[in-house]
Amino acid sequence: MGSTTEELCRRCKTGDAEAASELLGLHYERIFAYFRRLCGHEADACDLTQKTFCKVWRSIGSYEGRAAFPTWLHGIAHHVYVDWRRVKNHFDSQSDEWWLTCAAEGPSPLEEVVGRELSHQLYGLVEDLEEPTRETVHLHYYQGLTIQETAEALAIATSTVKYRLRAAVDLMKQKLLKTESQKL
Repeated sequence: MGSTTEELCRRCKTGDAEAASELLGLHYERIFAYFRRLCGHEADACDLTQKTFCKVWRSIGSYEGRAAFPTWLHGIAHHVYVDWRRVKNHFDSQSDEWWLTCAAEGPSPLEEVVGRELSHQLYGLVEDLEEPTRETVHLHYYQGLTIQETAEALAIATSTVKYRLRAAVDLMKQKLLKTESQKL
């Protein structure tokens, strides 16, 4: 992504619409998937993705390359999401049909290893996490950002990202063990 993305950013700064379109094509699906997981509705994810890229085009001139473009982009997406969340509470429990629309085109490593039921449980547990922790999990595990990139996108310390991820994993383990012991 390095030089190609950086070259596209440079061209976008000069008003090159073709470069903007190409940059959008490279990153649209990841940002859309990020929002779809966080907000739970396709229409909201479309709106938030569009708002994010509008903000990107308005502020591309301020992009200096200090962070990788995807990190900078996810930082903008994070702020768009936070603003959206302030307006109203969008989290209702999700239907099984919704969870099926969130699946990747192929089976994820998690689904291959532990099966669809556990995957469904884990996604549900992630959605039950407190907002800052849930968003950290989404960026790191679902979007594949590194600890450093996640910290930069959320404007927090890497130690906070590590703490949130560890707390999330520990809490989900406890809840899964409790659920399994209740089944026996």
